[in-house]
Amino acid sequence: MEHLLRATALAEARHFWFNGFRRFVTPLLETAAKGRTGLRLLDCGCGTGNNLELLGRYGRAFGFDLTAIGPKIGREQGRTRLARATVTAVPFPDSVFDVVTSFDVLYSLETPDERAAIHEMYRVLRPGGSLIVNVAAMESLRGDHSVLSREVRRYSRASLKAALEQGGFTIGRITYTNAVLYPLVAAGRALQRARGLSNEEHADQEISVPAAPVNAALTAALTIESLWLRVIDNPFGSSLLCLATKPLTRDTRRA
Repeated sequence: MEHLLRATALAEARHFWFNGFRRFVTPLLETAAKGRTGLRLLDCGCGTGNNLELLGRYGRAFGFDLTAIGPKIGREQGRTRLARATVTAVPFPDSVFDVVTSFDVLYSLETPDERAAIHEMYRVLRPGGSLIVNVAAMESLRGDHSVLSREVRRYSRASLKAALEQGGFTIGRITYTNAVLYPLVAAGRALQRARGLSNEEHADQEISVPAAPVNAALTAALTIESLWLRVIDNPFGSSLLCLATKPLTRDTRRA
């Protein structure tokens, strides 16, 4: 995981995937904020804390990561409000955050930990608060990146919806993203599986920044996709993005 975080820290400011991701997430954050400022936001499994800048537009943003190296890299880059903790035991009291996020974390957790993480995110949210989740999608897209990120599963729309509803959340919106890249990703991942997946040491090429013209073109394609996603949902894509809400009424989680 340290290897992944160091590779990510080098890529997340410029890589087309991260540029697209921030454009996809922003409308959901705007919906969750409802025009309010001064919110309390928490990023669960924040890595180096790069997304705290985006979350910080809406209030005071906090983050934690299981690794020691993630927050360390973040602090070296001038980020604060970072801690080391696990998403299965979030170190905050009940009902204190307006928005909780989990970006590319749940898919790396075994099922008992996945359920515990969802329970903890539900617990620390205020009633009426919003959860924004991003996960890897479509089992057919397993490849070298699955090794690097230690995927346990890739989600479908139905499986992510079921997991969050089991934890008590009400689904507001759920859509696939990175649809414009699907043909390239599907072909590349199929070739990777055919020749055998790389080990973790070499899989970090999956998130290395491509040549500038290629990176710019792919960023532009994802920017266009982010515009239509403000209106319609994608039926497929390499990631799933979900906005859910903790109900204002009594706990609805199933036994």
